[in-house]
Amino acid sequence: MKEKMKKIENIRKEITESLETIEQLKELTNIKVTYLGKKGPINELSQSMKELSIEDKKVLGKALNDFKTEITNLINEKEEYLKQKELQEKLEKEKIDITLPATKLTVGGIHPLIRTVEEIENIFMSMGYDVVEGPEVEQDLYNFEKLNLPKGHPARDAQDTFYIEDEEILLRTQTSGVQARTMDANTEKGPIRIICPGKVYRRDDDDATHSHQFMQLEALVVDKNISVANLKGTLEEVIRKLFGEDREIRLRPSFFPFTEPSFEVDVTCFKCGGKGCSICKDTGWIEVLGSGEVHPNVLRNCGYDPEVYTGFAIGIGIERIAMLKYGITDIRSFYTNDMRFLNDFNRVGGNSNEIM
Repeated sequence: MKEKMKKIENIRKEITESLETIEQLKELTNIKVTYLGKKGPINELSQSMKELSIEDKKVLGKALNDFKTEITNLINEKEEYLKQKELQEKLEKEKIDITLPATKLTVGGIHPLIRTVEEIENIFMSMGYDVVEGPEVEQDLYNFEKLNLPKGHPARDAQDTFYIEDEEILLRTQTSGVQARTMDANTEKGPIRIICPGKVYRRDDDDATHSHQFMQLEALVVDKNISVANLKGTLEEVIRKLFGEDREIRLRPSFFPFTEPSFEVDVTCFKCGGKGCSICKDTGWIEVLGSGEVHPNVLRNCGYDPEVYTGFAIGIGIERIAMLKYGITDIRSFYTNDMRFLNDFNRVGGNSNEIM
């Protein structure tokens, strides 16, 4: 009996000394397994009680229970201490010095082309137009044929068009195909008032004023009794909201296969106000877009009776407008992802050379 009591004291001393030296929770787990496990010395003492008398069993049993409670409390206290220590070490490593300068956040901005598209869209939407989009991979039927561009027309030359499959599937060369699709899909053949923004593609050598990919926004109105007067009134409203209330416009006769009559639209020079300067080449006018009355053949091809319905179309080159508004001289600036150009533009809300 005395040996067993002495063994309890020895185990107590071993555990106490071990608890004082350990610094990791993993080591604490090893102590639990070593001393309190099924193969540990405390359990061995419990198993040896069957050899003792009833009185000795009572004494040893109470001593073992008290010892287990004592050891369990010591281990729990050490475990809590180690957990708190580990937490403090982790917090110390992750500590943030609030006196250090803050990390500078990079703020994005709206690309000048998107800015221009949204501005033009808002102008037309304020006049009751709907925004309609269409596929960039287009059928020859909608890109050319329904727009009064029969096979053999110069504008269909392979030098101008990216064909994908034979000569029936292509990358659209104009957003006018969306107009044809919209008229075709209008089963009631009633009035239409839409704008069609998007990217278009043409075989072209990239330089300061040309690109194989660029953006267009076209407007289409189809209704009864639509005339050039309606076209001119719309153009005046759009141009003045886009370039300023003091701008004047003029319509010059031109030719587009899908409109008749057709007009190039000029606006008084932003720099000289129409007096003549280097920007407008001393003419006082700057060309901005194309327009015209919808050709009767286009209406007929899309199921409309040209004796009942007429309409007008407006074609706007987004890059052209953005270059004029913000004084940008090279169309390639829009597509080279030059952060110097984009950051300068976004910092001042427009290029520092803006001529308006």
